[in-house]
Amino acid sequence: MKTLEIDTPFGAAKAHLDRGDEPQVALVLGHGAGGGVQAKDLAEVARVAHSLGITVALVEQPYRVAGRRSPAPAHQLDAAWTAVIAYLVAAELRGLRLVVGGRSSGARVACRTAEATGAIGVICLAFPLQPPRRSGGKPAQSRLPELEAVTVPTLVVQGTRDPFGMPPATKRRTVVQVAGDHGLRTDLGAVGDAVRTWLARVGLESQVTPGS
Repeated sequence: MKTLEIDTPFGAAKAHLDRGDEPQVALVLGHGAGGGVQAKDLAEVARVAHSLGITVALVEQPYRVAGRRSPAPAHQLDAAWTAVIAYLVAAELRGLRLVVGGRSSGARVACRTAEATGAIGVICLAFPLQPPRRSGGKPAQSRLPELEAVTVPTLVVQGTRDPFGMPPATKRRTVVQVAGDHGLRTDLGAVGDAVRTWLARVGLESQVTPGS
């Protein structure tokens, strides 16, 4: 594992890079709003992707690198993310096909910037579709338009008890329901299997190793 510190318009970000064996594909993943790259579902997806020969980069947003838990505004998250990916594809990930993704807030960032980063696929873990309604408050606005704007194959892995709801599947968007809530910790094996199957189905696995 190699850690890179990368300058962005909103401070330094970090990319934790694990290079695959003779990779053809790179997977770049972002964390949730209040969590980090150590989240168990992110770790499982990274493990599965790496077992397929894919180079994996886990990206820490500048606010997390600076020690803050409260997330930055969306436009700052997007700008920092695209700056990190621009750096990586010009250097460590040069020549590799790019898949982007993340969990929760990180999935939203990946969707909003998929076109700008040149991604050929998006993986969303626990996409926060509809924020739970607060007592006495109006329903929050759905984030479905962020998913609908993605024009490349997309995988959503969602807990059956996720309070943010279940996104609809489409011809381009695969939705896999797994046991659990928004944390996706109940059945990590099912999370990993969903990603492995989707990567193979859309032809994005880099190199399937024997017994993987």
